[in-house]
Amino acid sequence: MFKYTKMFSTKITPQREAIPGSIQVPNSAGGYTWQLDDWARLDRFLVLGSEGGTFYVGERDLTVDNANVVRRCLVADGPRTIHRIVAISDAGRAPKNDPAIFSLAMAAKLGDEATRRAAYAALPKVCRIGTHLMHFAEYAQGFGGWGRGMRKAVGSWFNARPPADLALQLAKYQSRDGWSNRDLLRLAHPRAASPSHDRLFAWAVKGEIPDGALEDPAFALIAAMTELKHITDVAMAAQLIRERRVPRECVPTELLQHAVIWDALLGAMPMTALIRNLATMTRVGLLAPGSAGTKRVAAMLQDRERLTKARVHPIGVLAALMTYKAGRGVRGSGTWEPVASIVDALDVAFYASFKAIVPAGKRMLLALDVSGSMASGAVAGVPNLTPRIASAAMALVTAATERDHAFVAFTSAPGGYGGQWGGGQSGITSLSISPRQRLDDVVSDVGKLPMGGTDCALPMIWAQKHRVDVDTFCVYTDNETWAGSVHPAQALRAYRDARGISAKLVVVGMTSTGFSIADPNDAGMLDVVGFDTSTPPVIADFARV
Repeated sequence: MFKYTKMFSTKITPQREAIPGSIQVPNSAGGYTWQLDDWARLDRFLVLGSEGGTFYVGERDLTVDNANVVRRCLVADGPRTIHRIVAISDAGRAPKNDPAIFSLAMAAKLGDEATRRAAYAALPKVCRIGTHLMHFAEYAQGFGGWGRGMRKAVGSWFNARPPADLALQLAKYQSRDGWSNRDLLRLAHPRAASPSHDRLFAWAVKGEIPDGALEDPAFALIAAMTELKHITDVAMAAQLIRERRVPRECVPTELLQHAVIWDALLGAMPMTALIRNLATMTRVGLLAPGSAGTKRVAAMLQDRERLTKARVHPIGVLAALMTYKAGRGVRGSGTWEPVASIVDALDVAFYASFKAIVPAGKRMLLALDVSGSMASGAVAGVPNLTPRIASAAMALVTAATERDHAFVAFTSAPGGYGGQWGGGQSGITSLSISPRQRLDDVVSDVGKLPMGGTDCALPMIWAQKHRVDVDTFCVYTDNETWAGSVHPAQALRAYRDARGISAKLVVVGMTSTGFSIADPNDAGMLDVVGFDTSTPPVIADFARV
């Protein structure tokens, strides 16, 4: 008998061919996967962005590809697109707000009339601080000029703020991206909502404090900022900073060399600024082993309520942890001696920055794609935060919640088949990592693993071969699988048949490409976005049902 099914089968198909009867498409690596619909791709872009590109797709091509996805969504349903942008941005689900601001600018300039109105109405929810507004102006400039809708929306952004908050925005964020508050106000030309607004607008445009403005309570911060420029006594400056709650951006550079100034700044310092300035506070001596400043900062970092309110994203914490422990900046030449209790506090903050998760109570296999392509690019543009490192950190959140879990890492040999471990067997290995370990140590261990080709079917093949009972496979990958002799979806179905378990597959996409190994026609498979703060609860909910 001629074995036709060796050449053509719906159960076993090489990944470089489409499963017969499926709607699979070629991915960027030459394998076949499923194409995500535009709405799923929109979510991936809003969360992960396109900075740094991927192993197979350059930064520019990936950006253009995702921008076209945004445009198609706007054409299909503009208000729905605006709703997704606002939902992800306002909830702090993305590491950076730039993709949301960029998409909102596209909607405001390229959408139909209803979409443009919705985009401008959403401006305060997406552009929450002055920096965001200047980003929006820069992005919008790339799609058109300043029409009536733009002028009205930007003017309303300033006027809608209470005078004291407006003063903070004008003083703290004076210029970004080649734009200044003066530029925005001159172009928008808003009619001031109150006398205080009028005085603040005049100061922002002319750079001078209007007559009588110092008697206006709204000018307290600006008056303090002006006074600081003439104070040479450090203790006196620190006292003024505490009393007027002056932010770091409004303090003269020469004063920022003193620990007492940073101690004064802590009282009003936002969590994101705190995390970004840990190295500086260590260099100036505020953070030192056993110091009062260290204890205070460590307590702030571990405050879940404070982290949530500030929309601190786990990637921001992870990036800070990696940089702070290294004792050297990624771009600059500055060095510092890391304080162990601050490193520990950042580890706690990482887990605390995710939403609360109700355990599924299921048997989970957390499978990390450590192939060569996962070591390229940067998640959300964070230097050195490759998808393979980020996926290890992401998986630890689920591991910290689910008691019955195991870790494996998988890759095939560079040539395709055969592996890095086990004398030519499949390239998969068990990992002895645990959320009880410090996050930075786990990241370091995973970063040292050998790399090869991508075969996302390996976790299911391994579990079937070794008779491992799994309720939910969580595969963290870029979906650029190509090296296997069977598709991941086929391997999952074979595992179900062999073990008699209705196993599920959750695919955690770590890049903003448009592919997934999850079969959209199988209710037991789900594609989610890597490093979306809502992803761990979604994984638990899906596994539980």
